[in-house]
Order: sequence, then C-alpha cells, then structure tokens
Amino acid sequence: MRFARWRDTGLAAELHDRLREAVRTAESRSPEPTAAVVDSQSVKADATTAHTSRGYDAGKKINGRKRHLLTDTLGLLLAVLVTPASTTDRDAARFLLPAAKNHFRRLVRIWADGGYTGHLTDWTIQHLGVVLDIVRRSDDVQGFQVLPRRWVVERSFAWLLRSRRLVRDYERRTDTSESVILWSMTMLMSRRLAAHHRQRLALSRAA
Repeated sequence: MRFARWRDTGLAAELHDRLREAVRTAESRSPEPTAAVVDSQSVKADATTAHTSRGYDAGKKINGRKRHLLTDTLGLLLAVLVTPASTTDRDAARFLLPAAKNHFRRLVRIWADGGYTGHLTDWTIQHLGVVLDIVRRSDDVQGFQVLPRRWVVERSFAWLLRSRRLVRDYERRTDTSESVILWSMTMLMSRRLAAHHRQRLALSRAA
C-alpha cells in the first residue's frame, strides 16, 4: 500500500516539511522557526481503533485519542503526537518537545495553556533551553475568549477538522493517525502555495 510505504519510510513527513519551509519563505519568514505554540485536542475513536491505544479524557468526557500539536506562529505544523485521550498534556510534552527541539535547533519559546503548568516549565528550560510561556485564561471572562498566541494552534485544529477522516480517529495505529494529519496539512499548504503563485503571476502580468 502506497500510503503505508510513505508513512514508514518518512516520505510523507519529508514532503510536509519541505512544503512548510516553502510556505514560510513565501510569507517572508525564515525556513526554521524560533517560536511555537503547543496544545492538544481529544477526539472520539471509532470501533476500528485498538483498545490499547485509546483512553478516556475525563475533562472533555471523550473516549478516544488525543492529538498533540506543535505549530509555528503561522499555524503550520512542526510536530504531532497521537496518544490515548487519557494522556495528560504535560506527559505528552516530554516526548513531543524534545523531538521538536532536536529538529528545530533555533526554537527558544513555546506558548501553551494552563494544562502545561507545573514542573514542565522548569524542565523545558533546564533540558531544552526553551521558555515555556503559559497563556492563561482570565477568570473574570465568561464564555468564549480569544487568547493571545493560543488562538493560532486552535485555528490549526479547525483546519484539520475540515478533513472528514480527522473528524474522529478511525486508524488502528497512532502513527497512521499522525500521518493522516501530515497529509491534511500538506494539502492545505499546497493550496496556499498555489494561491501565492497565482497572485505573484497576476502582479507580474499587471506590471
């Protein structure tokens, strides 16, 4: 199966990463980011997912899996980790963030929500040399509130849910779920680059 071959050989990740660098360059950004945003999203799991790779998120009341995303400040995906929904954000971050720092050496600051507070903030400084900046929601505000920096990754989750296959988790393996997320972002970035190319072409013709 071609999908499995691209997943197992890392070709899907390589294609995704090259497109991300191209989009960042088109947006007049350095190909490698220095800042990022991290968050998670719990989704229901279909009956096809293995019981050993799913769990219950008591806070969201969801039985399924959790997607942990690290995005740049444009909302483009830098790293993804899929775990049982019972996995806490702090525990997942101890796997997600070191892998990201190993790939993005210039990364120095990450914004996160209150689920990442505690010893993790000191741990990221000591072991990764990265500042974990917690953006808290005001207790005085009721209902929906747009939070600085955090809205970027929330928008990325919304982008993913445009892919029907990501409305819930249907995959037997978590690495397949991660690969589907990469493909969804690859499609999004391809459309963005195509639109950027058309815009530049129109401007050159007008000149």
